[in-house]
Amino acid sequence: MNLEMLTQPAVRLAIEALQDGDHDAWMAQFHPEATMTDDGLPANFLKFSEHAIGHERFTSIDRVENQGLDIYGGFHSDRWGDFNTYFKFHLDANGKINLLEIGQAN
Repeated sequence: MNLEMLTQPAVRLAIEALQDGDHDAWMAQFHPEATMTDDGLPANFLKFSEHAIGHERFTSIDRVENQGLDIYGGFHSDRWGDFNTYFKFHLDANGKINLLEIGQAN
């Protein structure tokens, strides 16, 4: 999959790590106290990362918005199957991801 459309460095590195199943590289892009939401509800970022990395990945990136921070596309989860999703990344002042919003996209 072509990740050239991911122009925000931390987002691109996080998605590359997700695609490669590289937990350490994924975590390196996030603030140590990063939080997340799943379909708008608070979720445990560390637990998500433990279970998702190596078992979930984008199958397509259909569009990128918000200056490279919001990604929409096809997604595969070994647990939940295939569906359309969004990942919306929020950065702190140091360029680390401090909030990840995920959910099913229409």
